[in-house]
Amino acid sequence: MKNQELLLKAIQKKVQNKSLLDEIAKVLGISYDAAHRRLSLKSKFTIDETILLCQQFNIAMDLLFKKENKYVLDKTKTIKSIADFKSYLEKSASILNQYKGNGSSVYYSAKDIPLHYTLGGSLLSKFKLYVWLAILSPEEDLSFENFVMEDLILQDSIRLVTIFQNIHRVEIWNDTTINSSLQQLYYFYEAGLLKYSNALLIIDDIKNIILKVEQEIYNTTSSFELFHNEILLLNNTVLFTNETHASFFIPHNMLSYYVTSDAQICQEEKEFITNQLKNSMSISKAGRKDQKIFFTKMYQKIEFYRNKIENYIME
Repeated sequence: MKNQELLLKAIQKKVQNKSLLDEIAKVLGISYDAAHRRLSLKSKFTIDETILLCQQFNIAMDLLFKKENKYVLDKTKTIKSIADFKSYLEKSASILNQYKGNGSSVYYSAKDIPLHYTLGGSLLSKFKLYVWLAILSPEEDLSFENFVMEDLILQDSIRLVTIFQNIHRVEIWNDTTINSSLQQLYYFYEAGLLKYSNALLIIDDIKNIILKVEQEIYNTTSSFELFHNEILLLNNTVLFTNETHASFFIPHNMLSYYVTSDAQICQEEKEFITNQLKNSMSISKAGRKDQKIFFTKMYQKIEFYRNKIENYIME
């Protein structure tokens, strides 16, 4: 099948019952006659027209030229500055806008505390950004207290968090999900780049996240589901789905992701997640004893690091 036919079929799936002729003419800003010539394959789309159509209808370019088992993935911007992080938030929100509202779901394999818990206006939010930038683009001896986060970052963060909060959310955690945040906290404290008082406040923020998650699973009206997996190593992959779209985010480095909307890849990931869930315990539906055991382990880890920090200052 010719590339133009593939593209037209993909657009037809996106517009469903709408007139393909109308949509092509509107997006490209051309006459109905010119649009008809392209639909009948008498005229070819230009490269610019092809790119515009793919962007408008969220169609991966690899659909047009991929070979078997070879795909082209989009990638979020590599973050080396606060400006890059702001761009990352804007790009992520733009991709995820199509999943607002009812009928959408997100599946999160949580190697670390999921991003939407650590974004916002808390001290932990500032600390996580500080850590990400310190690792990706280290500035020698920049202390946390001298690190400045722009107010616009908070606004962009809230937009992204709102998308997560307002759709059906399925998260898979294990006993190590909170480990990296706690270890990062202790590392920068021990290195003298984080003050004692702020370290304890950030510990409180981490505890508040776990308290929030625990309260949410007790809420019978919540659309949030939490699973505990003891077998597989989780990897921070994220899959968004609804009736017409799917987006699969694959970690690249720290915050950066490869992103694909390829139907086959997303379907394969959905099947893999389904198998993961079968081998996981639903904390949301478990008895109160199993729920308490799961969260008590989290609180014990948090208190362990709190004690390390409190005792370290007295050495």
